[in-house]
Amino acid sequence: MVNEEKVRIMTDLARYQEGPGRKYLEIASYYRSDYIGIALIKNFFMVSIGYVGLLFFVAGYYLEILLEEINEINLVILGIELILGYAVALVLYSAITYIICTIRYDKAKNSVQKYYQELGKLDKIYISENLKNEMLQNGWRV
Repeated sequence: MVNEEKVRIMTDLARYQEGPGRKYLEIASYYRSDYIGIALIKNFFMVSIGYVGLLFFVAGYYLEILLEEINEINLVILGIELILGYAVALVLYSAITYIICTIRYDKAKNSVQKYYQELGKLDKIYISENLKNEMLQNGWRV
C-alpha cells in the first residue's frame, strides 16, 4: 500500500532539490567563512579588473586633454588619487559583497535546515515501515 505521507515528502524534497534547493545546498556545503572568503576573493579580482578598465576608458575619452596637459599634471597627486579611488571602490564593494553573502548564507542554512528536517521525517517513516515488515516476516501480528 502506498504511504501518501511518504510520497508527499519525497515529492516536496525532489521539488526542492530541483528548484531553489540546488543553489542553497551548494552554498550550505561551505563553512560560512569559506563561502564569504571565496566571494571576497572573487570581488577583489572583479573590482580590480573593473577599475583598470574604467581607467582605460576614462583615459581614452580624455586622451586629447591628457596629451595637451601632460607636462602640467602632478603625477604624484594623480597616482595618490588613483590609489585612493581604487581603495575606496574596493572597500565599498567588499562591504556590499560581505553583506550580500552573509544574507545569502543565512538564508541557505535556514532553508537547508528545513530540508534536513523533512529528510528526518522521511527516514522515520522508512524505519517504521522496515520494522513493521521485519515483524511481519518473523510472524508477529501488527
